[in-house]
Amino acid sequence: MRAVRAVALLAASLAVVACQSKKPEAEAPAKAAAVPAPASDRILVGHVGSMTGSEATFGQSTDNGIKLAIEQWNARGGVKGKPISLRTYDSQGKPEEAAVAATRLIVNDKVNLLLGEVASSRSLAMAPVADGNGTPMITPSSTNPRVTKDKDKVRPFVFRVCFIDPFQGTVMAKFARNDRKIDRVAILRDVGNDYSMGLADFFLAKFKELGGTIVDDQSYKAGDQDFKAQLTAIKNKDPQAVYVPGYYTDVALIARQARELGMKQPLLGGDGWDSSKLYEIGGKAIEGSFFSNHYSPDDPSPRIQEFVKAYKARYGGVPDGLAAQGYDAAMVGFDAMNRATDLSGTAIRDAIAATKDYPGVTGVITIDANHDAVKPAVVLEVKDGKSVFVTSVAP
Repeated sequence: MRAVRAVALLAASLAVVACQSKKPEAEAPAKAAAVPAPASDRILVGHVGSMTGSEATFGQSTDNGIKLAIEQWNARGGVKGKPISLRTYDSQGKPEEAAVAATRLIVNDKVNLLLGEVASSRSLAMAPVADGNGTPMITPSSTNPRVTKDKDKVRPFVFRVCFIDPFQGTVMAKFARNDRKIDRVAILRDVGNDYSMGLADFFLAKFKELGGTIVDDQSYKAGDQDFKAQLTAIKNKDPQAVYVPGYYTDVALIARQARELGMKQPLLGGDGWDSSKLYEIGGKAIEGSFFSNHYSPDDPSPRIQEFVKAYKARYGGVPDGLAAQGYDAAMVGFDAMNRATDLSGTAIRDAIAATKDYPGVTGVITIDANHDAVKPAVVLEVKDGKSVFVTSVAP
């Protein structure tokens, strides 16, 4: 196939040359296209994100955050005096596509740093590729513990700038029991999603440890459209709240169908809810529900407000948690590159691992021995079509 294309390309090129030779000499030559800096004179960063599919806002927001970080670093001279370039590939929301994209970026494009994915199942597909090729990888938002640690072994080149599910599950269990005085909770989890399954398990364990009761534990699969059988079973157990650690599209539909069944209990969830689509699809049905997240754009911290202002100026909207996480992942990576002894994968890896007290917009970030970020979480309430800050919980 490549040989045929090469012949066709050569024929087309000769035809263009022949046509140009017939043009009058007085005709002005075409303007030359800008030539990108040679690979040795720039730093290439790869991003794998769900730019299309049912979680497209995850990839798009993260990509926006990464681009903003690159623009700011390039404005101050780049990393080690070299400009940073970005190459983004679409995972289409599929683990197998994420693995293919990571391979292309590392093997073919030879990126210095790999960023992504948001979803844990897709980062789990990418992690062996990064480790196998010695390329540092930072996931902005994958919270499943297995992303950075395979059983008892820490993945040598894989890091994250977000908290992990045991902490996130604990945050919401404590919030439900201690802040909201909830005794009885039902769970509705995505059985095909590592993120949802892990978060549900950690929430369940902590909620029971705190003296709460799990009255039912139902499941679904991403992409399902009808949740009424599971919700009816849950309704019959009369919980005070329903924990739904899924992604925003499914959660919004679940909320609507729960209200149609007359269920008035608040839904509880995690950072997978974080998308403007949650409010668009869920409407009034999602109001009064709560979820854990990485940051709140309402935080008055000057560092956060400067980021929100810059993002608004660049993209015309308020940055969600995924944009903030993408920004922090890139900034931590660039800061490490700048500190690294050279731009080899091992040197960058060592510098990322040494990150301590980095002032991110989603919190002060320190990378621990498991390559995870030690940082706080926030709890947000869905109110008037947006998320509103409720409380912050330190590790």
